[in-house]
Amino acid sequence: MPKTPNSYTELSQRVTASGLMRRRYGYYWTKLVAAPVAMAAALVIFVVIGNTWWQLFTAAGLAILFTQIAMLGHDAAHRQIFRSGRWNDWTTLVIGNLLVGMSYGWWQHKHTRHHANPNKVGADPDIELPVISFTPDQAARRRESRWLGLGWLMAHQGLFFFPILLLEGLSLHASSIHRVFSREPLRRRWVEILFISIRLVLFPLLVFLVLSPGIAFAFLGVQLGLFGVYMGMAFAPNHKGMPIVPADVKVDFLRRQVLMSRNIRGNRMLDTMMGGLNYQIEHHLFPSMPRPHLRAASDMIEQYCRDKGVAYTQTGLWESYGIVVRYINRVGLGERDPFECPLLVQRQTV
Repeated sequence: MPKTPNSYTELSQRVTASGLMRRRYGYYWTKLVAAPVAMAAALVIFVVIGNTWWQLFTAAGLAILFTQIAMLGHDAAHRQIFRSGRWNDWTTLVIGNLLVGMSYGWWQHKHTRHHANPNKVGADPDIELPVISFTPDQAARRRESRWLGLGWLMAHQGLFFFPILLLEGLSLHASSIHRVFSREPLRRRWVEILFISIRLVLFPLLVFLVLSPGIAFAFLGVQLGLFGVYMGMAFAPNHKGMPIVPADVKVDFLRRQVLMSRNIRGNRMLDTMMGGLNYQIEHHLFPSMPRPHLRAASDMIEQYCRDKGVAYTQTGLWESYGIVVRYINRVGLGERDPFECPLLVQRQTV
């Protein structure tokens, strides 16, 4: 008697047969050529404009450009661009370390754990942040502290979530530096150190050579701040406010990725602005699927989930931000997870 495929295997077979896993070399080569050209052009414009406060608009433009380039690095790190793992690795090193100033090794270590267990307590580093509580247990531990009125801050933490993102760009660079100089295992450590040092030394040096100290500090503040906000606003809607998986619960792969993820409805402009991350369900189910195929895959996967009785969550962009803020505030007030999934509280394998 033939073995019946499990839910994910059946979906994977359908997606593969549809051709949605095939490479898109033309799409990605265009972006790979455009990224350094756009960066070079932006730096030339920066030098030509010279020492003026108008450069703060240049800083905002560079924040957007660096984020878009980082999203391209995210695609390479997920093996979406080339069949060769070595080509994808070196592409990510050049894009992430050299152009953006983020360590590929740090990202890989953190992001791999997130993809394996999204929103799972004790397993997903994305819900273990030092300043925001995403679970009632985190909130309870931090509420016990009386440091600087922490209780009031916890009760209103949703209001501070997006302003805190102004520091995210600085945090990403700091975490990358810590990783490449740590004693933890890291492939191509000296390549990472070389590339990230070039990016994080020469770019600020150019800024201070062209601009007076006051304008230079303001320029870097705007660039880093908006870079962090843009990155955070692209990633925050994907899982924040979705069910939290207790540490002792096991969930099959399909439900583990779908139930804890949220898609964002929108047009192709939104697809570009969010780097395809608005199709978070499809991305988590098929991380190596090229970005331009995610939109086409979403209809097939949504229908499949409906047929299997698996909740497929999709909202508008601003609606998702509202959900995130309300959820974080309610956790800070000490309420139980309002999005707790009934299938997950049974403490059994689904």
